[in-house]
Amino acid sequence: MKSSAFLAELVGTFLLVFFGCGAVHAAVLMGAQSGLWQVAIVWGLVIAITVFALGRFSGAHLNPAVSIALAVWGKFPVQQVGAYILAQLLGAFLAAAALFQMYSPFLALEEKALGVERGKPGSELTAMCYGEYYPAPGRMKALISADKKNLSQVHQEHFSLFGMGSAFFAEVLGTAILALVIFALTDSKNTSDGVKAMAPVLIGLTVAILISVIAPLTQACFNPARDLGPRLFAWIAGWGSVAIPGPNGIGFLTVYIIAPIVGAIAGGGIYQKVFAANE
Repeated sequence: MKSSAFLAELVGTFLLVFFGCGAVHAAVLMGAQSGLWQVAIVWGLVIAITVFALGRFSGAHLNPAVSIALAVWGKFPVQQVGAYILAQLLGAFLAAAALFQMYSPFLALEEKALGVERGKPGSELTAMCYGEYYPAPGRMKALISADKKNLSQVHQEHFSLFGMGSAFFAEVLGTAILALVIFALTDSKNTSDGVKAMAPVLIGLTVAILISVIAPLTQACFNPARDLGPRLFAWIAGWGSVAIPGPNGIGFLTVYIIAPIVGAIAGGGIYQKVFAANE
């Protein structure tokens, strides 16, 4: 594996998480976004920009699930998967560290305003800027503000709403759709110049529209590095067991690591075996 490919995956995933999770920080802590679509489109745009900028060096996978799915279906060397995943995780972790450095005072202010202690139940309301949770913790904040409910009561009620099975299904389905689109748009037999030129934009927009539907439920991961890198940083930075394993126990592993991998393999397989094999 060339060093340029490793660096491209590291820098590309850094940019993805820095701008994507940065938009989450800005929305959660500063009220800077007026709706979910504004966060979603940031994720979509940074994917498109990064693929345009760095794709020629590494293919701009930016996602362990994509690297694994491409390898499973013979479109990427298996022996390079480990190095790609390492670069992606490192890039995601460093982006989380950079965001924490910038937003640390505002994380503390938000926790104080909500009456939560970092590392204790309820601090998912700030940990969600890094790792992901199901159902998305933003609803807890609305309940605390609107109903003046006890935090522990809200916390217990919130995490009983949406189980691991439903979250697993949502992440598998979302990642399968994303992988099918990626396989289709990057198919070497697709000779349309327009499709080739627009592929990064269309992939980015696919992520944005998936976030618009699935983020209220699972925060819309589709990418193990995007979750695990920032989650590891949050664990180190004081959220502890709220970050790992989190309120859902092994759910973070099942929903945000395994489900995207399963979904990407399934989505890539559907394209390869159902569409490409029958053209």
